[in-house]
Amino acid sequence: MLLEWAEINCTVMVKETGETYPEGLPLVSVPVHIARNKALAARSLEALQGSDPIIVAADTIVVLGEEVIGKPRDREDAIGILKRLSGKTHRVITGVAILEGGKEIVFADTTEVEFYELTEQQIMFYVDKYQPYDKAGAYAIQEWIGVIGIKSIRGDFYNVMGLPVSRLVNALNDFR
Repeated sequence: MLLEWAEINCTVMVKETGETYPEGLPLVSVPVHIARNKALAARSLEALQGSDPIIVAADTIVVLGEEVIGKPRDREDAIGILKRLSGKTHRVITGVAILEGGKEIVFADTTEVEFYELTEQQIMFYVDKYQPYDKAGAYAIQEWIGVIGIKSIRGDFYNVMGLPVSRLVNALNDFR
């Protein structure tokens, strides 16, 4: 959707990949590592065999203090994560990998997000209605929780959605 808004023609292809990373990796490098692995895995898709397209992959993490907060395991975990983020500022870091043939560009973009204090009722309503189990940090900024719960952001809004679009467009322009 974000690439369509930027009027970038693309085909979305999915290849399940792990989201693990080496222990001790600097936090800003974590999503870059995962995005690069996703791009390399996409390169092996049968539909791409015999061609050499530009592959773009991304991964987003949420960091509170120095702790990476992943996707919630279940309802209770999602509620617990949002309670921890409530009233605090956290970082959203998206790693991007662009591959074509032997050429590669990787980068990370960071956005700071501050939540208002959220009530338990607000958190439970959001989790029960939107079921953010596939979202790092247990939320999507473009959903209800972002509308009522975000006090401020510093950085790229679209980065919080999962892709720093303007930076990606500039990188693609540099890539060519």
